[in-house]
Amino acid sequence: MAEATVPFRAGREGYASYRIPAVVRSAAGTLLAFCEGRVDSARDYGHIDIVLKRSTDGGRTWGPLQVAADNGTGLAGNPAPVVLDTGRILLVHVRSAATASEDLILRGKVTDADGRRVWVQYSDDDGSTWSSPVEITASVKRPGWRWYATTPGHALQLSTGRVVVPANHTLPPTGTDVGNEAKYNSGHCLLSDDRGESWYLGYVDENTDGYINANETTAAELPDGRVYFNTRNDSPSPGNRADAHSRDGGRTLHIPFRPQAGLTGPVCEGSLLQLGDPDVLLFSGPALPDGRALMTVRASTDSGRTWRPVWTADGLPAAYSDLVRVDARTVGLLYETGDFGAYERVVFRTLPVTALT
Repeated sequence: MAEATVPFRAGREGYASYRIPAVVRSAAGTLLAFCEGRVDSARDYGHIDIVLKRSTDGGRTWGPLQVAADNGTGLAGNPAPVVLDTGRILLVHVRSAATASEDLILRGKVTDADGRRVWVQYSDDDGSTWSSPVEITASVKRPGWRWYATTPGHALQLSTGRVVVPANHTLPPTGTDVGNEAKYNSGHCLLSDDRGESWYLGYVDENTDGYINANETTAAELPDGRVYFNTRNDSPSPGNRADAHSRDGGRTLHIPFRPQAGLTGPVCEGSLLQLGDPDVLLFSGPALPDGRALMTVRASTDSGRTWRPVWTADGLPAAYSDLVRVDARTVGLLYETGDFGAYERVVFRTLPVTALT
């Protein structure tokens, strides 16, 4: 039976809304649940902090709310945490000015200085305190890109040591497409080969044919070393998901993004987790085809080619999520849900590995 706790509730602890969850397990075994704490409303812009709660008992209880990253009255959001082999916890995220709304950014009405920019900071004490942030925008964002977002959900360190942060951006529309900015959603990833000291761009997927428009993307390393990317597809296609493969650690895609009809659901973010032992790839996301509801975990035993549902929360509204390996017997799921809307609370559930495999 899945056990649930609620680390974040809308309207509590100084924030009108909590969104965009991400969760990792530290080297010491502590669970770190991140999300955006939206001060004034549930909007995607304005005064937004990255907040954090820690659990030392596998998610049964949570410590006090911490602010891991803030940008004054502006936005610090899209947390992409990853625990390194050294024990250091990296937190890659984006920042923008308080007045930089999504609509203004997409329409090119915001300066580069006020638009979405990329930063990284770290913790060496199990998430209790965080370093000052360092900007890495120039290394990972090309001129002309407008909207920019990391993940959502956790980032990834490969067995080679490379850090991979899936991300997405938007190109300026041209010609008769002006006003149809969603068609120009595109995908890329950030890479670091020195554990976050320096960064560069990996693959860049810019397909504006209206069939595949990569948006929020998650990744997992398969047992054979390939990196599997799965993305929210903002163009009409079977299932509203697309996936791709990389043989060179995210530098390029040897299989580009194609529709993944085995993952039926609404246009929404999802999360991946490769268990390794047993060899099962998990995906979490809402399963209702035309609405954000019915949070479901699906499993693949063939590296993402086919999927089957293995656990469903309930029939309630649900949206963004993130998966984490809690211990050898348990997987954790942090996700947005509510009784009448998907953004009322952020819930953490523990799921037995045996039930998922």
